[in-house]
Amino acid sequence: MSTVATVAPRRATPISAALLVAGIVLATLTEAIASTVLSLGRGDIIGDTYATPDEFAWLDIGYTSLKLIGFIAAAALIDRIEPRRLVIAATLVMGLACGLAAMTARLELLVALRIVQGFAGGVLLVGGQAMLFLAYPRSRQPILQALFAMGSVVAPATIAPALQGWLIDSQSWTWIFFSVVPLALVAAGLLLIADGPMPERTAPRRFDWIGFALIAVTLFCATYVLSQGSRWDWFEEPRILWLTVIGIAALLTFLGQQLLARGQGLIDVTLFGSEDFCFAFIVSFVAGAALFGSAFLIPAFAVSVLAFTPTDAGQLLLPSGALFIGALLIAAYLMQVRRVPPVATVPFGILLIMAAMWMLSGSTSDSGADDMMAAILLRGFGLGLLFLSITLIAFGQLDRRNRAAGIGLFNTGRQLGGLIGVAALQTLIDHGVVANGAVLGANLSAGQPAVVERLAATTAMLTAKGMDAAAAARAAAGLLGRAVTGQSTVIAFDTAFNAVALLFVIAAPLLVAIKIGLSRYAKARAARGSEAKAS
Repeated sequence: MSTVATVAPRRATPISAALLVAGIVLATLTEAIASTVLSLGRGDIIGDTYATPDEFAWLDIGYTSLKLIGFIAAAALIDRIEPRRLVIAATLVMGLACGLAAMTARLELLVALRIVQGFAGGVLLVGGQAMLFLAYPRSRQPILQALFAMGSVVAPATIAPALQGWLIDSQSWTWIFFSVVPLALVAAGLLLIADGPMPERTAPRRFDWIGFALIAVTLFCATYVLSQGSRWDWFEEPRILWLTVIGIAALLTFLGQQLLARGQGLIDVTLFGSEDFCFAFIVSFVAGAALFGSAFLIPAFAVSVLAFTPTDAGQLLLPSGALFIGALLIAAYLMQVRRVPPVATVPFGILLIMAAMWMLSGSTSDSGADDMMAAILLRGFGLGLLFLSITLIAFGQLDRRNRAAGIGLFNTGRQLGGLIGVAALQTLIDHGVVANGAVLGANLSAGQPAVVERLAATTAMLTAKGMDAAAAARAAAGLLGRAVTGQSTVIAFDTAFNAVALLFVIAAPLLVAIKIGLSRYAKARAARGSEAKAS
C-alpha cells in the first residue's frame, strides 16, 4: 500500500535508540489496557451507567470494529504522515479519549470515546511495529519484535487483567482509564525526544475510498456477529442473520473491487506474492484463536466456577506473562545470535499450548490456582515461542514498500481469529451447560437411594441449624440443583479447554500441508520466471 521507496535512518545514539523502543512499547501498553478494560469491569460499568446488556455491548463492538478498521487504514496514514509523528498523535489521542472516558458515566459519550480509542489503538500498533522495521536492520529484529510483543501481546493477555482486577477491587473502573493517561504522556514524550526513521517521501497513492468503505462494513458486521452471536443463539436472531449476509456481500464485493483495481486498490496484493507472508497470515488466525480463546477461558473458569474475585482472576494469568516474556527472549536469542530459523520454534510452541490446554481440561470445582499453575505457565511459554516466530516469518521478507500494509493485515487476521475463537468457545460452553444439565438431571430421579440420602442429609443439616423442616427440604432440593448446574458448568469448561487443544491437532497437519503447497507453488513460479528470462 505504501509508496515509501527507501528509508534513511538517522544516526541515532544508543540512548536515542533505547528511548524510541521504550516509547513504542509504552504506547502499545496504552492499547493493551484500553482493549481489555471491559473484561473484568463489565458489572461495575453497567451499574454506573445504568446500561442494559445490549447497550453495554456497543462499548466492545465500537472499540473492536474500529481497531480492525484502524489496522487497515494505518498503511495509508503512514504513507502520508511520518511514522513517528503518527504514533505520537495516535498515543495522545488514546490518552485523551481514556481520560475523558474516566470522567463520564454517559453511555453515549463512552461509546463515542471507545470508537476513538479503537481506531487510535489500531493505528499506533501498526505504526509502532512498522517504525521498528524502518529504523533498524533485519539482523536486530528478533529482540526488537520480542520487546514489541511484550506490550502488544503479553500485556493484554496477562499484565492488563491483573492491573484491572486490582484497580476494580481497590478503587473503581474509572481508574483503569485514568491509568492510560500517564502512560500515554510518557510514551509520547519519549518518542518526541528520540530520533525516528526518516522515510524518503514520494507522492502517495490515491486512497481507495470505495474499498475502505466496503472493508469497514465487512469488519463491523464481523465484529458484531462474532461478539454478539452467542448471546442471541446465532441465526435464530434476524439481525445476526442479516448482518452476516451484509458482511459476506460486502466482503465479496470488496474482493472483486480489489481485483478490478489492478494494484491501485486499498490492499497491496503484492503481499500475497510472498510465500512466508501467506503462511503466517493463515497461522495468525489459529494463533489468535489460541491466545484470545485461552485468555478468555481461564479467567472465566476462575470467576464462574472457582468464585475468584476480579483481582484473583486477573492475577491468575500474571505468572504466565513471565514465562511468555522468557520464551520471547529465548526465541529472540536463538534467532538473532544462533541464527536459528524462525519456523524452528513453531512446533514446540504448538505442542506446549496443546499440553497446557489438555492439562486444564482436568480442572474441577475443587481446583485452585496451584492446581492450574503448571498448565498456565506452559501456555505462556508456548505462546512466546509461537508468536515471535510467526511475526518474523510474516514480515522478514517483505520490503519497505508494503511492510506496513502487511503488518495491518496480519494484526487483522490475529484479531479476527481471536473473535472467532472466543465466540466458538462461548457458544460451546453455553450449549454444554444446558446439555450437561439435562443429562445429569435425567439421572437424578426422586426415588434413587443416592438422591434420597443426599437430600435427607442436607435437610437434617439445615434443620439442625434452626430451619423448619419444610423450608429445609425445599432448600436441600435447591442446593442439589445448584450442585448439578455447577458440575454441568465444570464439564462444559473442560470440554472447551479440550477444544483449544484439538484446534491444534486439526490445524497442525493442515498448516504443514499449506506450507508445503505454498513452497511448491513458489518454486514453480520461480522456475517459470527463469524460463521466461532465458527465452
